[in-house]
Amino acid sequence: MSAAPVIAIDGPSGAGKGTVSRGVARRLGFRLLDSGALYRLVALAARQDGIDLADGPALARLAAGLDIRFGSAEGGRVAIWLGGREVATAIRTELAGNDASRVAAIGQVRSALLDRQRRFAVPPGLVADGRDMGSVVFPDARVKIFLTASAAERAARRHKQLKEQGVTANLAALSLEIAERDLRDSTRAASPLVASADATRVDTTGIPVEAVVERILQVAHGRL
Repeated sequence: MSAAPVIAIDGPSGAGKGTVSRGVARRLGFRLLDSGALYRLVALAARQDGIDLADGPALARLAAGLDIRFGSAEGGRVAIWLGGREVATAIRTELAGNDASRVAAIGQVRSALLDRQRRFAVPPGLVADGRDMGSVVFPDARVKIFLTASAAERAARRHKQLKEQGVTANLAALSLEIAERDLRDSTRAASPLVASADATRVDTTGIPVEAVVERILQVAHGRL
């Protein structure tokens, strides 16, 4: 059992997990785990060290000893350090996301990160954002949410996000990349993307973030 109450929020890329999870954690005063960032960090470190993204044993060793730290920056922005380098922006590129999806398909890497993720569950509680938070990492989570959204909306959200970052992106290409990532995440042998049988599904298509946050808090009421 976890040392503190856990809200597990899973779902595919672009469903709104990150924004919604931050909102729920802020409202409850809970700690936040962005599990996707861990896999992006492993992938980034592997590229920096020249490690093949298909080399499971080498990636697992890298993941087990990864020197990472999460903190806060100006304006409430999340800061992430890999070694002594701040990499919060570097891990949010499309390349980093696709690399992370490849790395996350390797069972040895997932095993190497499992205990590290579970150690995030400390009082007063944790909101865990990912793809297997409710099914594998925190199977005893008191609240399990599976966020979904239409493929078109997910691609549009990512396109808008990249434009705001000053990155030129093609909407059709983004749609294809998201579809490929969905297929890879849902069909991998190790901890595939799947909604737990006891998870509450929430479709975020066309729904404001605060409304989704309120829906999750309603589900959580009385369980924490």
